[in-house]
Amino acid sequence: MKRDLLSLKNLNVDEIEVLLLRAQDMKEELKKNILHQRLKGKTLGLLFEKASTRTRVSFEVAMAQLGGHSIFLSTNEIQLMRGETIRDTARVLSSYLDGLVIRTFSQDVVEEWAQYATIPVINGLTDMHHPCQILSDLMTIREVKGSLSGLTLVYFGDGNNVANSLLEGASKVGMNIIAACPKGYFPKESIVKEAKEEAARQGTRVEVTSNPLEAAKRADILYTDAWVSMGQENQRKDVTEIFRPFQVNAQLVKLASPHALVMHCLPAHRGEEITDEVMESARSVIYEQAENRLHFQKALLEMLLKDSEKSDRKKSFSGI
Repeated sequence: MKRDLLSLKNLNVDEIEVLLLRAQDMKEELKKNILHQRLKGKTLGLLFEKASTRTRVSFEVAMAQLGGHSIFLSTNEIQLMRGETIRDTARVLSSYLDGLVIRTFSQDVVEEWAQYATIPVINGLTDMHHPCQILSDLMTIREVKGSLSGLTLVYFGDGNNVANSLLEGASKVGMNIIAACPKGYFPKESIVKEAKEEAARQGTRVEVTSNPLEAAKRADILYTDAWVSMGQENQRKDVTEIFRPFQVNAQLVKLASPHALVMHCLPAHRGEEITDEVMESARSVIYEQAENRLHFQKALLEMLLKDSEKSDRKKSFSGI
């Protein structure tokens, strides 16, 4: 039966642990030039409505290193732009491909793809969630810190897709998480509620605050993202002053643990949400984060594609 990754709700803590261990093994194997053809003969589609650097390249390289192939599909160059429905396109692509990464705007869109596709569907980013980014971030934190349990991650900035997925991910793996955001820009309330419930089961805590300085004092990891999400660039001038107190700069970092890490999912707007000084400092693991997208996505693709057999397409045509 096919598995999808639409948000971190699709994985339990044991599955996340297995993926983190496998990704670390794959990273070590690559250093030794050990490559396994575990996805030989498999083809991954990359269907993107949004621009991408890390997501596109890391998935393409991941498939190549696993012996498979990838096909980039711009929504401007296939029949979707001429009115073909998602349900029809999903059924057709399912007969050609073994998996599909969707990078789009609405979470409803990626969920519709998953509903009609008979192959695994992976959320490569929506306005609501960014699960692949956060899973590889957890890999980076554990790689550097040795463990995730009991650490406190503080996110500074807009309560966007990255913040939502950080809340889901951190609460599952036994981390404390604080979202420090301006009032009116908090993460989605239902996601905060579910993260608090998960944290209660794990014995950790989830907080949302508009006080970045107090939050920074408890940080083992300081994490930020662009103040304006992709597709909303025309709002940048309007929000700059609102977000200025949440900038990750040297003064903010000094408030945190002496061994605190600095993270950013990229692309960064240097001088806005983060300063050059902090990005280039010894505290920064930003480029390790970017590299680990490749290793984690190899582990994810192996999990979802290696043993996944395409469902009987007739099941998609119920009632016909």
